Amino acid sequence: MLGAIAGDIIGSIYERDNIKTKAFPLFQDHCSYTDDTVCTLAVAHALLEEKEFAATLRDFARRYPGRGYGARFLDWARSDSPRGNGSWGNGAVMRVSPVGYVARNEDEVLDLAARSAAASHDHPDAVAAAQAAALTIWLTRNGMAPGALRAEIAGRFGYNLSLSVDQIRPSHDYDFSARGTLPVALICALEGRDYEDAVRNAISLGGDSDTLACIAGSFAEVLYGLPEQIAQKALEHLDDEQRALVARFSAKHQVSSGGRPESAG
Repeated sequence: MLGAIAGDIIGSIYERDNIKTKAFPLFQDHCSYTDDTVCTLAVAHALLEEKEFAATLRDFARRYPGRGYGARFLDWARSDSPRGNGSWGNGAVMRVSPVGYVARNEDEVLDLAARSAAASHDHPDAVAAAQAAALTIWLTRNGMAPGALRAEIAGRFGYNLSLSVDQIRPSHDYDFSARGTLPVALICALEGRDYEDAVRNAISLGGDSDTLACIAGSFAEVLYGLPEQIAQKALEHLDDEQRALVARFSAKHQVSSGGRPESAG
């Protein structure tokens, strides 16, 4: 989960100032967490406390205003509607990573991911992409090799995972759809040499940089481990309550940063 948060923070300054290169400082002065982090923490809190996803997402969005929420999500969060907003956007995917640590089997992964998505994003494409993301994390944590993982997710969900980052980069632009974002983020992670390289892949594509890096970072954390220096840099951007939530979730679900320490400069 912290891998998703770190990716969001690193990518936060590039969403409206895209770059098409992997050569950039990871953490800069104006980096900050966005709605991606807030909603990821909301899902983690709902799972820890066995609370409803919709109520918890609304609570967190209201407690942490001004973090770049999409207009449709914000309208939903300000309402008391018992239904999702019909969105097919990638907001359902960027927040789902905690499910991959909590679920005990594949059926539970798919059920929890679907419920976490449909709270606000109940379009079938958004639900399916959230399921694919959570399942990717769960399968990786349970020992599936990257090659088999690529085939499993492509076959089960019908995504094209055959392109490379270099093939995607020249024409990639803003794509806020869940169906368009999930495969690109997964390719960035699978093609990475380590956590840092996976996040650099995502940001170098341009477009919705913070969300791409958030999702790719969630995958890269379980594929390669999250270097301690990057984990600590990410935690520095959170408030005390948010850091405590990350610590509680990590302790309960045996999440460790792991990986080979690398430069966070």
